[in-house]
Amino acid sequence: MSEDPSASRRSRMGVSLPQLRGLLEAASAATLPDATPRPAPGFGLAVLDDTLLPGTLHELQAVREADGAALAGFALGAAQRLAGGRAIVWVRQDFLDAEGGRVHPPGLAEIGLDPAAVTLVRTRDVMGVLQAGLEAARCRAVGVVLIEPWGETRALDLTASRRLLLAAHGSGATVILGRIAPPPGPSAAETRWRVSAAPSRPEPANAPGAPAFRVELLRRRGGAPGGTWCVEWNRDRNRFEERGDLAGATLSRAVVPLPADRSALPGTGRAAVRRTG
Repeated sequence: MSEDPSASRRSRMGVSLPQLRGLLEAASAATLPDATPRPAPGFGLAVLDDTLLPGTLHELQAVREADGAALAGFALGAAQRLAGGRAIVWVRQDFLDAEGGRVHPPGLAEIGLDPAAVTLVRTRDVMGVLQAGLEAARCRAVGVVLIEPWGETRALDLTASRRLLLAAHGSGATVILGRIAPPPGPSAAETRWRVSAAPSRPEPANAPGAPAFRVELLRRRGGAPGGTWCVEWNRDRNRFEERGDLAGATLSRAVVPLPADRSALPGTGRAAVRRTG
């Protein structure tokens, strides 16, 4: 009897941290050592090409909880470009589901990301988020690790960010640390960005337009902050495009509205969302 595809998908939605370790071990064993530098991703915007470099740690911040979906959407767009054909591991703290809605696989597909390309890890606390993120970042088979803790936490200190940076340098994976309303503090991240929602351009019949973001470069190691840009994600071209008509525009709500069951978030990618936690 052939396997029920829906049952197969459900089985990949409940992966524990030990099971994640098994997946990473198997993926590492199947990945040949490769010292070739990963190609530049080509975001479609010069400032992103020059700053969001692969194989290092980047930090994204949202000042307000309402911009959490915008942060995730921008991070997932960047992850598509940075992954270079390798796996994407997305680690989220459980509390984010209650605050911003659960990850919805069809929503990932809507922005051009195949849900099967994403391994979704959910943990109860920030220590679990950091542990899972660090282990994924050490795996050469992983292209991008997106880490989303919740709220203020002393565990996310300079030492923790240095560990993530060293793991990224060692494996070639890109680590994106997404934080909502974080307190001021030092970080080893190569760049630090502030992300907020911007108004989308309506499609014919007033259909929702492409996700739009306002991004501000707050810090760049070895360089000066670079200003603010308004961009939108073009799912057909798989890239960001600058929106000159959005200069200074902001929204008081998230870019992508959540459906009634609060199960949304835009995305990008390849194979079924696996959930761990």
